[in-house]
Amino acid sequence: MSEPVLNSIASASELVVRFGNQVVLDRATVTILEGERVGLVGRNGSGKSTFLQIAAGVMKPDAGEFNQRRDLVVGYMPQMFELDEKATAHANILSGAQRVLDLIAEYELAPAESARSGILLDQIAHFDGWNLEHRIKSLITNLHAPDPERIVASLSGGEKRRVALCRALLARPDFLILDEPTNHLDTGSIEWLEDFLARYQGTCLFVTHDRYFLDRIATRVLDLSHGKFHSYDGNYTDYLIARAERQAVEEMQEHKRQKFLKRELAWVRKAPRARRTKSVDRVERYFEMAAQDTPEAELDVDLIIPPAPKLANRVIELCDVGMELGGRVLFQNVSLNLAAGERLGIVGRNGLGKSTLLKIMLQQLEPTSGVVEIGSRTEINYVDQNRLMLDDAKTVWEEVGEGSEYVRLGEENITLRGYLRRFLFTEERINTKIDQLSGGERSRVLLAKILKRGGNVLILDEPTNDLDLGTLRLLEEALVAFGGSVIVVSHDRYFLNRVCTAILAFEGNGVLRYGVGNYDYYVEKKLTEAKTIKSEPIKPAAPRPAAKPRKLKWKEERELEGMEDAILAAENEVARIEALFAEPDFFATHAADYPKFEAELRAARDEVARLYARWAELGEVAGTSG
Repeated sequence: MSEPVLNSIASASELVVRFGNQVVLDRATVTILEGERVGLVGRNGSGKSTFLQIAAGVMKPDAGEFNQRRDLVVGYMPQMFELDEKATAHANILSGAQRVLDLIAEYELAPAESARSGILLDQIAHFDGWNLEHRIKSLITNLHAPDPERIVASLSGGEKRRVALCRALLARPDFLILDEPTNHLDTGSIEWLEDFLARYQGTCLFVTHDRYFLDRIATRVLDLSHGKFHSYDGNYTDYLIARAERQAVEEMQEHKRQKFLKRELAWVRKAPRARRTKSVDRVERYFEMAAQDTPEAELDVDLIIPPAPKLANRVIELCDVGMELGGRVLFQNVSLNLAAGERLGIVGRNGLGKSTLLKIMLQQLEPTSGVVEIGSRTEINYVDQNRLMLDDAKTVWEEVGEGSEYVRLGEENITLRGYLRRFLFTEERINTKIDQLSGGERSRVLLAKILKRGGNVLILDEPTNDLDLGTLRLLEEALVAFGGSVIVVSHDRYFLNRVCTAILAFEGNGVLRYGVGNYDYYVEKKLTEAKTIKSEPIKPAAPRPAAKPRKLKWKEERELEGMEDAILAAENEVARIEALFAEPDFFATHAADYPKFEAELRAARDEVARLYARWAELGEVAGTSG
């Protein structure tokens, strides 16, 4: 049986884009097919965001064409988005479905029996236009977006990004274009977005640094390198394997070419003049092979973290630390002793207090209760969530050098020029002003500026945002090789698994859980504990001596007799609701009722706990009277 032929919805032909002397797209050509989920990868500064802008119709290439299917509805969320600051979050999200709103307005004015009315009705149904409010509620709930009535000007940067993502997803366009959609999303929201896009009926083109997201969503990966696209079918893992195979073939072919050139050059030099005139073809073939381009090597950033000064026995120690902000208790009774060489990952939903805890460790905030002790040899290098502010008027040299021509790395000095070359800045780019750099180059400037500070405790708040996959991998390797201690707040599951030796999880309601191991081990252990609690009923507590033993009343005896059945029924209700949440299409069919089901599950679990406590209480009375 033949596979269905997929139609093209958009195509790029011979695209050229230059920024000054830098060519980011060099006659780049690619076709995007209907229903694909295309992950676009490449170095920071390679032109990924530029191509998304061209695909979204907000930028024109210097040369070449980008064509799309007629009447194609495009939805786009750029990295640098704009919202109506004076409007509510709800109004901004709803504006993403303006085309649908226009169709509904036209339908309501059209004569009921007209042909146009039927066409409009079909178009509205195609975009699920009658359920916009239900979908807004679902998006806000699942992406933990702010209250819909809040004014956008009052929101944080992360909250605004969630509103922009809700706006992009609401319209369910034919062609959805997302630039770093997982930035500033917590793990639960990322997993929901994975499920949403896996079921998405349209075509999706996206850029992300989240490798698990790429692995679970992409049906094709486009690698943008040296201005051209290389296409790989499958997900991120398939791409890594196929790219390695392609590079191996290229290296083998280049090796054969060099051997041929060496052999032929020796022949040309030794051959008598008379033979040379009779072997024109062989000589021409030599020059033809010599003129071929050598495959361009992918240069890697050479991340340097200066050697860590030796730590004392005490690094950072928290004793019964608690924090209350604005009348809300974020956490309490937190005790933690960071060990030398430990790499601690801090995880949890946004707004639970992760960044606040970092500021307490840095002694930038006084805790409401408890004590923070910093070791005598502890030298902290802190990378905050918003990174450093760069001066757009300065050059890369001035911004990173800060008046010095050398960078101190442990016991040696290296030239600033040599240091910047390790972050892939050429002689030309070293003297380029910050405001002329791409987003990726700005990220590399920040890394170069931050890491040269040294220290023996690195505290990183969301370090993976805005870094390309290659730089991320090198940052992971540098942190693993670092001799000091590391504390990192991140939602990047792949990063947490590669780097961390322990996890501190904010689980909500002020509960923090510490455990040795990486993120996957934390999740596995948590699931195992939940299953154990569910499968092993708590037995009634051992009876305690009572001052005045009493007998059970008749009603209490009947209650005790029926307690096991009541507990079983309550546990079955919990299992029923949990199974509902676990259904693959839960959010598709019950999104509007999510808060109601969440409340029912909480109430059912509370009922189980209450029944066990009552069973223990009645059992104690029965034991003392028997």
